[in-house]
This record gives sequence, structure tokens and C-alpha cells, in this order.
Amino acid sequence: MKIALIGATGMIGSRILTEALERGHDVIAIVRKPETVPAHPRVKAVAGDATDPDSLAATAAGSDVAVNAYSPQTGPPDNLSKNALALMAGLPRAGVSRVIVVGGAGSLEVAPGVLLEDTPEFPAAYKVRAHAQKEMLDVFRSLPDPPVTWSFLSPPPLIAPGERTGTYRLGGDRLLPPPASISAEDYAIAVLDEVENPKHPNRRFTVAT
Repeated sequence: MKIALIGATGMIGSRILTEALERGHDVIAIVRKPETVPAHPRVKAVAGDATDPDSLAATAAGSDVAVNAYSPQTGPPDNLSKNALALMAGLPRAGVSRVIVVGGAGSLEVAPGVLLEDTPEFPAAYKVRAHAQKEMLDVFRSLPDPPVTWSFLSPPPLIAPGERTGTYRLGGDRLLPPPASISAEDYAIAVLDEVENPKHPNRRFTVAT
């Protein structure tokens, strides 16, 4: 399978790249700086703009599926919503009909109608980014007939580089019970499992170990 991986050099994106290659897939790594992508015979690194439909249409062409691990380090928070719109507009033109999106934890429910980002314990420093990720999810959910089948994978609140155990729990819109954490390596496994065996079309889901 050929995967268009948008944001292949970040903390999560780089683990997704490694997992995809270990499973024998070919990858088009769409990044701002292609020279930062490790050389590999099954990786084609290209420069692209994740918020520009024309760029995504050109760079993702020939892929079977897209994985969006875009994580803007600079720029306005609404870049994530622009990214969602660009995916829906650009990927169909590239011939790509499905995308798995690396999402955020803040929009997960801790109780009916209560989001994690709105709880007193949620760190203030992360609120703007968390809300931007919720708005990104809202873009996908607002489309009654999306031109691309999307799956939005929210990690638990704690995700960091760690051990690749190969096991994880699955959930929906509700934050999974403690301990709600996962290694970036196990999160990448969940992403590739969805790539290979799609089970969450046009839905958000979550994982934790």
C-alpha cells in the first residue's frame, strides 16, 4: 500500500513513518523540509503545505490512503481547521478517498456533554491548541457527505515516546478510564491498524494502553 503521510517528521509522525515501513508500505512523506526525512528506499520525501488543497492534490497523488499527522508549530490556531478543509478539497483531486487524522485529546468527553478541555484540571497552556483540534474535528463532522472518508484518532492526555508493546484499548468519544496514556509507538500501531483494516469510517475514536 502507498501511504501519503502528512507531517512525517514530528514526534508522532516519525513513529507512524517507522511503523508503516516496518509493515512493508511505501510512503510519500509530505513535509515542510524534505531534507529532514530519513532516507529509505520506500520513502519519497516531498515539500508540501498541509493547509493548501492544491499542494495536497499534487503531493499525495498516487497514494492509496492518507495519514494526517500535521502539527503546526507556528501560525494561528485555525491552521488546523484550514488543514481539515484542505484535506477534504485536495485529496479527492489526488485520487485519495480515505484519511486517518492524528487528533487531540481535549475534545474527548469525561462525562456526557463535558469535554476534557473544559475541566478545571486541564492545563491552561494547552487550551488554545486543544480547542483548535476540537474545531478541526468539527469541520469533519459538519460534512453530511464527506468527499473523503475520514477517521479521527484522539490519543489519551498522556502520549510520549516510549515502549512499543503492541497492545492498546479502543474507545469512542469518551476518555478511556485511567491509566489513560499511550506511547507514541503504540499510537502509531493503532494508526496503521486503521490504515490496513478500517473500522471507524467518518468517526472519531480513541486509544490508550
